[in-house]
Amino acid sequence: MKITGALTLKYKTEESACLVYDSLEVDNENYVKSNLDDNSINYEIASESLGSFLATIDDLIASEIVSENIIKKTMDS
Repeated sequence: MKITGALTLKYKTEESACLVYDSLEVDNENYVKSNLDDNSINYEIASESLGSFLATIDDLIASEIVSENIIKKTMDS
């Protein structure tokens, strides 16, 4: 059984979206399809098992949180 899902992350600026997209694209290659659309990143996730699907989503969100925190700290400085 194939499990699929989509996730869209929206940012305040196109620059922030681009920074996160570029940061995560290396890790997502071959696991998650993604595209950058102005200030949003669209992800398509597909997996053969629920466990793998959930692990992929969890890793993606955790990596995004780290990237977002780095951007916030950099912009505040």
